[in-house]
Amino acid sequence: MKSTMQDTPLSIGQLVRFGTSIHPAAEVTTWSEHGPSTVTFEHLGKRAAQLAHGLRSIGIDDDQRVATFMWNNAPHMEAYMAVPAMGAVLHTLNIRLFPEQLTYIVNHAEDQVIIADASLLPLLTPLLPTMPTVRHLVVVDVDPADVDAPDGIEVLAYEALLEGRPEEFDWPELDERSAAAMCYTSGTTGDPKGVVYSHRSIWLHSMQACMSDAMGLAQSDKVLAIVPMFHAMSWGLPYAALMVGASLIMPDRFLQPAPLADMMSTLRPTAAAAVPTIWQALLVHLDEHPADLSSLRDVLVGGSACPPSLMRAFHEKYGIHITQAWGMTETSPVGTSGRPDVGLSAEEEFDLRCTQGRFIAAVRARLVDDSGKELPWDGKQVGELEVRGPWITGSYYRNDAHDKFDDGWLRTGDVGTISPGGYLTLTDRSKDIIKSGGEWISSVELENHVMEHPAVREAAVIGVPDQKWDERPLVAVVVRDGEKVAAEELRSFLDGRVAHWQLPERWTFIDEVPKTSVGKYDKKRLRSSHADGALNVIELS
Repeated sequence: MKSTMQDTPLSIGQLVRFGTSIHPAAEVTTWSEHGPSTVTFEHLGKRAAQLAHGLRSIGIDDDQRVATFMWNNAPHMEAYMAVPAMGAVLHTLNIRLFPEQLTYIVNHAEDQVIIADASLLPLLTPLLPTMPTVRHLVVVDVDPADVDAPDGIEVLAYEALLEGRPEEFDWPELDERSAAAMCYTSGTTGDPKGVVYSHRSIWLHSMQACMSDAMGLAQSDKVLAIVPMFHAMSWGLPYAALMVGASLIMPDRFLQPAPLADMMSTLRPTAAAAVPTIWQALLVHLDEHPADLSSLRDVLVGGSACPPSLMRAFHEKYGIHITQAWGMTETSPVGTSGRPDVGLSAEEEFDLRCTQGRFIAAVRARLVDDSGKELPWDGKQVGELEVRGPWITGSYYRNDAHDKFDDGWLRTGDVGTISPGGYLTLTDRSKDIIKSGGEWISSVELENHVMEHPAVREAAVIGVPDQKWDERPLVAVVVRDGEKVAAEELRSFLDGRVAHWQLPERWTFIDEVPKTSVGKYDKKRLRSSHADGALNVIELS
């Protein structure tokens, strides 16, 4: 028996049409050196239509890839709307990748157009001769005559491309399973891998993101989207905002603690999203430069585990709840959200907030051991997390990485436990967990405990070779400004917090933990520095 329901496609064009007509007064505010500038969804809809017409005029008439090399700002939002809605494919380029990785992904995706912000051109233009598929470079806020581009690439001004174009566009009816956007993984191991999102997957992910057990966005919200639009589609915030009419605050390139504090006190966001390192730096800044954060209801943190000490500090000092979420580029990205059940004590609620959260609707999960055996959800047995669902990739673009998939399940590379109630606790990445004398040591757990010490600003733990135990933890510590602490004191601080045999003998003090292109701790670089003898390692008896 078939249903009687109409079969209308879940397309970005439909979402753009809805957001700009039903929520025309919702706003996108972009921060700049001159202060904030604001446009309405209605205005963005007209400019998105003009951009679509402009891209048609330079030959984008099918599913060609249109790349962006941009900060979080209103023009980038226009591209988010126009490119997939017109039937092309939006490809957000990570501005923090190494040059050879950028060249690789542009060529691998066969991008034909790149839209770029003026401040980022010095990173992009030297690479253009290595990108033979690129035919057009569209530049924002700069004269094309001032841009050095090789022969064969036409340089166009963004505003000139839009000027005089119709402010309406007949967004086509598209197959909801066709490609809408693509992102590449950060390439920490091997070449970056392409993930292609469908119109359907983005629509369903946006619906779930707005639900109360995920991000809980509503029309009354003003969301400070610190997480980059080039990183896993800004965690789905742009499209979720269109769906419910939530206003967006875009920080552009002003991602340092001081301007972020100014944005929060001036523009009064109700929610914000960023990786933990952003909030760690902001917390240090606020200790010396207080700001009014009273409008913030909720902060979403993902990308890596959030230290409980950071969560506790924001709650106690500013009344802000930090909600952890877990996801990957491959999962669109939200897979879990740490919004606990109601009716819990404060202690029980905090304990659940310290997990990666509970799996959200449509995301199926399982844990498997090294032999592939599925493990129970008992909160104790540790295995690799595998997931599947309608917004989780089933393959990589033009890549036969079969080892990343297990009978239709995505192998995440994350290791942890799942409680009977479906709460995920990650203990490590599979490549970062430390095997010492046949027993496992969680680098994340050690990091969290070390960062509870008041003199510690950051801590990263890696496994290093040991003649007796195969591997032992090495703790790299960044000390807060004006503080002093010795390795012996930190080791004593850990005693009683972790098992005695897990206490690290090796310590090093560094100026900053190296970060990946998406703000995670770059443990690969730490391991390389240790192997090269570049770290001053203190060994305790």
